[in-house]
Amino acid sequence: MKTKWFRKWGWLYQPASWQGFAIVTGALLFCAQVFWAVDRKSHSVSDTLYGVFPFFVCSFLLLDWIAARTSRESN
Repeated sequence: MKTKWFRKWGWLYQPASWQGFAIVTGALLFCAQVFWAVDRKSHSVSDTLYGVFPFFVCSFLLLDWIAARTSRESN
C-alpha cells in the first residue's frame, strides 16, 4: 500500500485519502443506524446508551485499528 489512508492527529487519526473518508463515513452511518434502531425501542436515555454502547465501541475500535494500520509507510 503506497498511499496513507489516515494521518496521525494527536491521539486521533484524520482521513487523508478517499479510502479513509469512506471508512469514516461508513462507521458513522452504521452508528447512526444502530442509534435509530435502538432508540426506537428504548424507554429512557439509559436504555439507549446501554443499547448502543457495544456497537459504538466495536465500530470505533475497528476504525482506530484500521487507521493505525494504514497511517504508516509500508516497507
